[in-house]
Amino acid sequence: MAKKGKKYVEAKALIEKGTAYSIEEAIELVKKTSTVKFDATVDVAFKLGLDTRHADQQLRGAIVLPNGTGKSKKVLVVAQGAKAEEAKAAGADVVGGNEVLEEIKKGWLDFEVMIATPDMMAELGKLGRILGPKGLMPNPKTGTVTMDVTKAVNEVKAGKVTYRTDKQGNVHVTIGKASFDAEKLVQNYMAIYDVLVKAKPASAKGVYMKNIAVSSTMGPSIKVATAI
Repeated sequence: MAKKGKKYVEAKALIEKGTAYSIEEAIELVKKTSTVKFDATVDVAFKLGLDTRHADQQLRGAIVLPNGTGKSKKVLVVAQGAKAEEAKAAGADVVGGNEVLEEIKKGWLDFEVMIATPDMMAELGKLGRILGPKGLMPNPKTGTVTMDVTKAVNEVKAGKVTYRTDKQGNVHVTIGKASFDAEKLVQNYMAIYDVLVKAKPASAKGVYMKNIAVSSTMGPSIKVATAI
């Protein structure tokens, strides 16, 4: 097991083992325990009581955080004609049609979010093996397959994040930077918390919100109370 550094050990000592903090207390601790020299990213992990072997218990969606994430993502829009021009005007970093898809086939993946118009999905579907494992394939559930490319680009630039359950029913989401005011991080947390509560499948049995933890880049994990 790798030995933890002195700063990490000191930071972890500020956290009371076994305690589930209120989100306000947890965020204050996240800020105090961020010891890296750069502006650390703050993440939240939800452990949900879902059986993801059932399709109706596989959650997936997107939300525009009220205070953004502190990072502007590089957006590729796959569209043609007037929609391509609309995407450029909206501020997309890269815009293209079939010629961009050919570049992706050759290994080009210099973007973080892909938005596509519905008419391009037939060709895009052929790149599923490349884009799927990296989480880059556009999807109507996350608002990345749309004719309203202006709205889609603006939302991503404003701090839109996607969420998706993994095989164990966990959801990991970035809620901002350690430099954010505590209140803004709490607001971002509450936004994703509320979305997940409302998304609870009717077929889910037992405890839904099993465990929640927040942490900063390379910082210790802090348990959050599951009930507000």
